[in-house]
Formats: sequence, structure tokens, C-alpha cells
Amino acid sequence: MGSALLMGLAPQAALTAAAADAPGSRIEARSADFLAVGIVQSDHMSIHLSRLLDNAPVHDAVLSVALRGSVHPTVAEADGSYTLRTPDLELPGSAAVVFQVTQGPTHEDLGGTLSLADSAPKPVDKNNARQLWWWVLNFAVCIGFLKLWSKRRKNASED
Repeated sequence: MGSALLMGLAPQAALTAAAADAPGSRIEARSADFLAVGIVQSDHMSIHLSRLLDNAPVHDAVLSVALRGSVHPTVAEADGSYTLRTPDLELPGSAAVVFQVTQGPTHEDLGGTLSLADSAPKPVDKNNARQLWWWVLNFAVCIGFLKLWSKRRKNASED
């Protein structure tokens, strides 16, 4: 009994660790029997489906996702998760999401709201300041060279 409980908790612990490491959006939806947790990165959502009763992963279900007015099928992965790929996941803003789970005669809809960031933060280009100082140094060296050359020509003409 204890090992079965631990095996049921292992996917949830792995999911929590993956959510902490992954800089993506997260959605959680539940019904009377199921819990679906989706983690979005770019145009890809990884979905972990489990039973609420014992937190056991659900491997033998047909899972589809209703998102932005379209129903998208998912692909069952070897690790027990489900994967969805659609460009709708890259659109910014909030969207209502319905996970449609069919397992044998049971059909349940799990609803939630997905909030996607407007855009990924742009990386800070630290070379801009370095490049500016490089150009200032180049101009200073050129101006110094021209002054030195001008002074030398002036001295040569006086002799």
C-alpha cells in the first residue's frame, strides 16, 4: 500500500520539479474524478492526467483539449503524459481551456484558464555599452592622431 501511494506521488513530485525548472505557463483543471496539469512552453503543452482519488496517473484515456474555439487531439507519451502541439499556445493573453477526458464509458470535461505572457522577455544586450565605448575610443584616437599630424606638418613648414 505504501509503495503504491509513493508511486502515485512520484509523477506529481516530478511535475512540481518540472514546473519549477521550466519557465512556461501552467494550467490546472480538475473534475470530480480527474486532475489535469498542463505546462506550456512555446507551441507545446505537456499534460499530466491523474485520478483525484489516489493520484495515480491515467495512461489509457483519450484526451483532447478545447482551446480558442478549436478541439485539439493529444499524443500519449511513453512516460504517461500527453502532448499537445498547436500554434494557438503561442498567442498572448488568457484563454479558456477544457480538457476532454474519455476513459472507457466515462467522459468528463475539466475546465481552466490559461494565461500566456504577452511575449518572452528580450535578452539584455550587454555589448551595446561596450560597443559605444569602443567607438568613442576609436574617435578619440583618430582625433588625437589628426592633431598630432597637423602639429607635425605645422612644425615642418616653419623650418
